[in-house]
Amino acid sequence: MGLRDKDLEHCVEDIFEIDAYKSKMGEDKDICVLSFSTINEQSAKDLENFFEKGYPFVLDADSTSGEQSDGTYKVFVEIERGRDTPEQIVELLSGVTNLTDQEYKFRYYKGFRSMPANLEMFSEAIPLDADSYGIKVNESNMDNYKNFFNRSYAESIEMKDDILTIKNTYADPVSFNVVDFGKVDSININEALNVNDFAEVIWLTKYIGDYNVTKYGTKIVLENNGHQLVLTRR
Repeated sequence: MGLRDKDLEHCVEDIFEIDAYKSKMGEDKDICVLSFSTINEQSAKDLENFFEKGYPFVLDADSTSGEQSDGTYKVFVEIERGRDTPEQIVELLSGVTNLTDQEYKFRYYKGFRSMPANLEMFSEAIPLDADSYGIKVNESNMDNYKNFFNRSYAESIEMKDDILTIKNTYADPVSFNVVDFGKVDSININEALNVNDFAEVIWLTKYIGDYNVTKYGTKIVLENNGHQLVLTRR
């Protein structure tokens, strides 16, 4: 028996990734990979079967056999990269929305920002051919949160929804809300420099790593290689 509307309600996280994982079916420049997170193994299997049996343009659908470090299970969907890719993702997402009864956002290539999941944003964010894929990946290199923290002392760095969690071996994890990210000259911060929290800035430098850390009001700004990440503590 197939899935019906709302059968996976509260089972799928509302932010999914595009091109964050490697393709099993071919070269990444030719294949677009979508990844969804579910709360348990059964819902992952159900979603995998839904994708594989319901859409002829899906090249492959698969799910992880074990739990991820954040407690979720991943479902991967592979489709051919081309001019129809944005419309095909809209079609896939329409089906998932019916199953889960929720709206979605997406994150491109492990980026800091999540974006509204609609045709306009897909068309803007997703490279549709091999050449534009190579350019996009190079441009997105520092926006990849793993790359931004390449000088970090942290044991693990994870993004879930719009929450960044950093964990060191001998200390409790610290979580932040991601406010903004971009090149240094592209971010406007209106708050005044916070000179009263110098001790926190020093602590963050020791906890996170060798970054230029500044605090403006309640906003914490980290700088690396000409890019700034704006956070607030949770």
